[in-house]
Amino acid sequence: MSNKQTVIDLISQRKARHSLPRELYSDPQVYRQDLEQIWHKDWIFAGHTFEVAKPGQYFTLQIGDYPVVVVGGKNGQVHAFHNACRHRGAKVCEHEQGKVAKLVCPYHKWTYELDGNLLFAGNMGTDFDKTQYNLKPVHCEIVESFIYVCVATKAPDFDSFRSAVKPFIAPHFLDNCKVAFKSDLIERGNWKLVFENNRECYHCDGTHPELLNSFVENLSVAGVGGEDDPELSAHWARCERAGMPSKLVMDINGRFRMTRIPLSAGAVSYTMDGKPAVNGRLDKSGEADIGALLYFNYPSTWNHFLGDHALSFRVLPIGPNETLVTTKWLVPESAVEGVDYDIERLTKVWIATNDQDRQLVEGTQAGVNSPSYEPGPYSEIAENGVCQFDDWYCATMLERLRGPIALKSVG
Repeated sequence: MSNKQTVIDLISQRKARHSLPRELYSDPQVYRQDLEQIWHKDWIFAGHTFEVAKPGQYFTLQIGDYPVVVVGGKNGQVHAFHNACRHRGAKVCEHEQGKVAKLVCPYHKWTYELDGNLLFAGNMGTDFDKTQYNLKPVHCEIVESFIYVCVATKAPDFDSFRSAVKPFIAPHFLDNCKVAFKSDLIERGNWKLVFENNRECYHCDGTHPELLNSFVENLSVAGVGGEDDPELSAHWARCERAGMPSKLVMDINGRFRMTRIPLSAGAVSYTMDGKPAVNGRLDKSGEADIGALLYFNYPSTWNHFLGDHALSFRVLPIGPNETLVTTKWLVPESAVEGVDYDIERLTKVWIATNDQDRQLVEGTQAGVNSPSYEPGPYSEIAENGVCQFDDWYCATMLERLRGPIALKSVG
């Protein structure tokens, strides 16, 4: 039986509003198809433009089988390339981030301009045509500082996502931000378990005391509405009067959604006391309490925007049972550490929350790996977001493995 048919059969076994069959979280064949059908075909959040604002600044990432480098070019351009020398395939940029004048392969010193054009290749003879050996480009799109890349030969549409998310992010002026702190956390769990855990707060009361000083679970976060909630409707109305789009926007297949939610009473930021972590504001709305803007874009990112700072999260699969979660705390570029913000105060809530989530994911992976595991039912009260993610995953995989189907609950 082919790998593709194996995945189709496993997805077809899933009961509606239940977690996934064991093998979809653990089987190497399934992981292989996850890479080929999703990670190697979709737009993946890479990083932010202000991380490559100067010519020669770069960062690298691994998207499944593909090493990628994103580099700042001349005149504010951003380029993305397959991070493999056109000579014998060595990684051109070996480090996670850095700054260079040219892109120079460490193996045989083939040298590329920041736009990927090959400038120098020694000992290749007079007949060698260096114009045929430029770095291979990777599709690259930008929306309000967020850099997305796609390693597919032909990239899917990006404009619908850009049009939807831009009005929400624009009022936060992220182009004027910097990374105050970055955390890389390897979770010993399948990437789907990582996202499932993020899509519900059923577990929060017993697990996230730091987060619950400010965060309140809301139906809008799950992407299932919330218009009938008077508190939420009032929050949306107040924020939108101040020029901050807030009402839930979700695309037809559930891949991305944006909404703004209120925080707990008196809280305006993710801190232990709910007070701002950073002097000054990202926005210019004049509204003191804008709550938190949340946006998700499967398969690689969720994000939180507050009045004083923002957090971007990037998910990258490493193996069937291993996932890299990168968190970046974003503050105004002019903010000075030790004067306008304290790193421990800024990061304490989400460093604790991320590690707590890591433990939950790893414990779930260990249980799912057991031959005794049997998929359980999702709560119709607290786990609609998780169910929506699994529905998206199943429908997307089936569509790509056997042709178009309606994106709806599978089972």
